[in-house]
Amino acid sequence: MDSKELLKVIKKAIDDKKGEDIKILDISKLCVICDYFVITHGYNQPQVEAITDNIIDELGKLKISPKRVEGQKNSGWILLDYGDIVIHVFMNDQRSFYELERIWKDAESIQT
Repeated sequence: MDSKELLKVIKKAIDDKKGEDIKILDISKLCVICDYFVITHGYNQPQVEAITDNIIDELGKLKISPKRVEGQKNSGWILLDYGDIVIHVFMNDQRSFYELERIWKDAESIQT
């Protein structure tokens, strides 16, 4: 499965748990870390955990596991590293504080 198809699965997994303001940034021309950032947030800790768990579950059904998971479930920011795709699931206030979209403003925002 290519990255574009995986992005659709990830977006649906986030949507299913009511993740807010989903942004997909193509950063492939800006750095070598990965090709895409997916950024979303929830309004409370159970929602952030549900979003994160659903992404892991849905990609797990495709036999795809994260290479790394960063952040505690109560930290306000969980990062899921799937190689070419890195997913950031924030609490709303943490997303506003870190402003990844501003930091990566030169990235192309894509729709799936």
